[in-house]
Amino acid sequence: MLLAARMLGEPMGLELPPAKAIVAAAGVTRSRAYEAAAQVVDFSSRLEPRVGRPPAQTEPPPRPRDHEAVSRAVLGFVMTHPGCVHGHGKRQRYGDGFRRFLVELRAEHAALSIEDFAASAAVPPGTLRSWLMATSSETAADPPAADPDAAAIAASSSPSLTTAHIDSVLGAYGGWCGGFRDFCEYVQRELCISWGRDTIAQVLELHGVRRPQRRGGRSPDELALRSSFQTFFAGAQWVGDGMSVPVTIGSELLKLNFELQCDAFSGAFVGISIRDAEDSAAVIESFRDGIATTGAAPLAELLDNKPSNHTPEVDTALGDTIRIRATVQRPQNKAHVEGAFGLFSTTAPPLELDHRASARQIAAQVLGLVTTTWARAMNHRPRPGRGGSSRAQLYALEPTDEQIAAARRTLEERRRRQELARQTLEARQRPDVRAFLDAAFDRLELTDPERHVRLAISRYPLDPIIAGVAIFESKQRTASLPDGVDARYLLGIVRNVHEQREGELVAEALLRLRRQARDIALERLSRDQVELRATHRPTRDILAVLVDRALLCERALDRTFWLDALASFISDAASDERDARYRAAARCIHATFRAEPRRREHAVRVLAERLVPLA
Repeated sequence: MLLAARMLGEPMGLELPPAKAIVAAAGVTRSRAYEAAAQVVDFSSRLEPRVGRPPAQTEPPPRPRDHEAVSRAVLGFVMTHPGCVHGHGKRQRYGDGFRRFLVELRAEHAALSIEDFAASAAVPPGTLRSWLMATSSETAADPPAADPDAAAIAASSSPSLTTAHIDSVLGAYGGWCGGFRDFCEYVQRELCISWGRDTIAQVLELHGVRRPQRRGGRSPDELALRSSFQTFFAGAQWVGDGMSVPVTIGSELLKLNFELQCDAFSGAFVGISIRDAEDSAAVIESFRDGIATTGAAPLAELLDNKPSNHTPEVDTALGDTIRIRATVQRPQNKAHVEGAFGLFSTTAPPLELDHRASARQIAAQVLGLVTTTWARAMNHRPRPGRGGSSRAQLYALEPTDEQIAAARRTLEERRRRQELARQTLEARQRPDVRAFLDAAFDRLELTDPERHVRLAISRYPLDPIIAGVAIFESKQRTASLPDGVDARYLLGIVRNVHEQREGELVAEALLRLRRQARDIALERLSRDQVELRATHRPTRDILAVLVDRALLCERALDRTFWLDALASFISDAASDERDARYRAAARCIHATFRAEPRRREHAVRVLAERLVPLA
């Protein structure tokens, strides 16, 4: 008190003992003395009230009377539609049914302010405004469930997968109005069934109450065909192919053919040829270069189906080597040489020269030097996939006599089966088609020594064959054929003509079958519409069902039909009720967030055009 008196009297000029003496006489600490003095000063300021009236107490304004009706209506809807509102804390998730109900309820209680109505409905005001304005983005779609497996469920060893649990889950999902994730949480937390999301999805799909979305699978060809090429030993089989390589000499661009021979077992590059084009001479030159490199010819030579690779000259150069065709439309059948070309394309520098000598000779020399250097370097590079051995080391391995004999038998059998297949196809040819193609090939000067191209063409009907020959002959006479084309170009023309005709027939069948399917679908939809109109439901429920089907059906035909049905339902009402039904339908459409905004806007626009046509 003494210290407080000093604090109050010092501004008035009163003489009081110093604060240090007061603290020493009281026997307390300095901080405690000032704390107590502040409490005394604060208490003394409240002993005498100020002059004037006391401040008026602000009372909260009375809430409107119908706020209880809103709360009761919302509570009743939530109780009868479990899952329509779900979440934890401040973040909630609302179903489309709850949004529609609240939008309709807001129209009935328009006297309430947005804030009072939102507080009564336990919905944030901002969320409610977005529903009323229909500008919020659609809710996130449930992710596609895992692919169901009925056998896995039937054979499940989980003791919790009982009939009672299945019945509980099915019964709960029948009245569920929320998303699938929320339903899974509801099953685990409220029903105390410790199933995972995949198990719940499988149970619902097996009983036909939920159809999950599917994702397209990936083609298994890449893995299925990997390591499927049969190899024997070094020198048993070579793979040959050509690659076009551009070479720039000054301002002139030249294209040369790089023919490569690759050993199938070791992957070694054994023979190279550089020529103007990929022809029989290139195959023969690269084959002989491989013999010069390795010292012996292989047991078999694998070549693609280009006619120039299967001429009598090639067979003569191969001698005892078995010539085998690559499988049609299977580039991986020549993976060894195709992979080499890919590696060459990524590692070779641009071949550009500026010299006054003969451009073609310089191009051939430079390309030969580059390819030879590259091949030799690759042959001596260790390969991790082959135990660290290089291609040269693998090729140096000596096969046994048993391996040579077994490889020869297998390769001979493969060639025999191919020849039998070719003979079978030729025997199935019609004599008139065979004679027509022989005459056309002679007239057009097309090379097909083993008749493989003609066999492929004869598989098609006679009409596209005649049209294809006519197109090829016309292009040949007008010099509009691409450079370097052969008999396979004629095969492509015949195939395109046949596919075009086949496409026209398919289009006719599609039109006829789609009309048939449309009639069946419209008959089913008409029955559903009659049943819906025959039920004694409130107008609000009928509008909700029609809006759901008009917006959420998967097929465009179904959505168009139900949109027409919705317009018809509104038009059938009395004139004084028609506008009210239209506004209720519009509110219901804009509250269906599972449909994208464009679809909702389109539905309202079409509905207005159907109700008030201007043309």
